[in-house]
Amino acid sequence: MDDEGQRVARTEFSGRTVVVSGGSRGIGLAIGLGAARLGANVVLLAKTAEPHPRLPGTVDTAAAEIEEAGGKALAVVGDVRSEEDVQRAVDAAVERFGGVDVCVNNASSIAAEPTEQLSAKKFDLMQDINVRGTFLLTKACLPHLRRSATPHVLTIAPPINMNPYWLGVHPSYTLSKYGMTLLTLGWAAEYADAGIACNCLWPETYIATSAVANSPDGGQLLEKARSPQIMADAAVEILRRPAADANGQCYIDADVLAEAGVTDFSPYGGGPEPLMDFFVDRPLGGGATTP
Repeated sequence: MDDEGQRVARTEFSGRTVVVSGGSRGIGLAIGLGAARLGANVVLLAKTAEPHPRLPGTVDTAAAEIEEAGGKALAVVGDVRSEEDVQRAVDAAVERFGGVDVCVNNASSIAAEPTEQLSAKKFDLMQDINVRGTFLLTKACLPHLRRSATPHVLTIAPPINMNPYWLGVHPSYTLSKYGMTLLTLGWAAEYADAGIACNCLWPETYIATSAVANSPDGGQLLEKARSPQIMADAAVEILRRPAADANGQCYIDADVLAEAGVTDFSPYGGGPEPLMDFFVDRPLGGGATTP
């Protein structure tokens, strides 16, 4: 991006307040940093008050990174499943920064065991974090989004892919992620007249997150995974668009960036044959395959 483009983008984000769930690491933090570099205020809601033995960072270290990137940050320790915690985070955002312009539903849980091996506790956890959490945060933000000049809801959720493979490989996880998508597309229609853009964003390939690193084949998967930066860059590109021009869409990160003129994805890593992410069927240049 040239200097003029940077100036325009910074003007577009200056003073805008972005609330991100699950923002202490990974994709959520990357999106927060992407917005912060363009002058945004970023409110992070996450449970990680203390360092996790297997996961880097806390909500406070993430907030420090946001400040270092040039934005203003507010860390809120809370559980996205809790209506009280979510409301407290949104109230804090409004008190500190005067409103909410962007709601990013990033917090998510995954358990991919076969149905007969999946515990009811894990099933409930996925539905509570993925679906209930998305509902609670968006609902709490909506009164403030109505007053924003640039209101967006961006949910990290996939396109609805009815390929029997995705329906059958992990039905309970698929249910929870499609639930996030259906809520977001529903809000796109429900709040279209209010001018609130509601969209989903999903990675074309595996993303090098801690969840991937800690999986049984984490080392091999990381070699074929792209950096969270690709999701951040795509999110920023979507959020730069006027709400009236971006609503009710299920975006794929690489498509968004290709439309913006990106032709070389090698800086994001993943090698010549990155692995396609869940729910993405299409062939990728270089011979990538569906996992």
